[in-house]
Amino acid sequence: MLATIERIELLDQADELVQMVIHSDIAEYYRHCLNRLKSSKETQAKIRAFVQMKDRYEEVQRFGKYHPDYKEVMGQIRILKREVDIDDNVAEFKRAENDLQGLLDEISVIIGKSVSDSVKVPTGNPFFDSGSACGGGCGSGGSCGCS
Repeated sequence: MLATIERIELLDQADELVQMVIHSDIAEYYRHCLNRLKSSKETQAKIRAFVQMKDRYEEVQRFGKYHPDYKEVMGQIRILKREVDIDDNVAEFKRAENDLQGLLDEISVIIGKSVSDSVKVPTGNPFFDSGSACGGGCGSGGSCGCS
């Protein structure tokens, strides 16, 4: 019975932490950027054009340089990818997404290290990875080869 009460208390505290993250400035800004990204007709047109070309790219990749449209598709995919990448809404969204991921990584590391220094927390961020053999946890496919 005691373990059940302790578990419920832990889950309640986790819910509080979730609410703090959801209402943080970083998460608010992420949602703002996501909304701008989704509501911009120009940005969405660039993304659609890139996705359509990506489908052609995948088809061409099956045959490689022997496909008759290889050069054209390879050139177009680079151009469209660049247009998407330099779009202000996409760039700002990516920055906001990285900031939010950074916050989540920091929280994961704090929780993991609070339990034990040997707890592996896969952050995907080398800044947080200590000198452990797996460099970010066994699930990350780190240098230990235990993926």
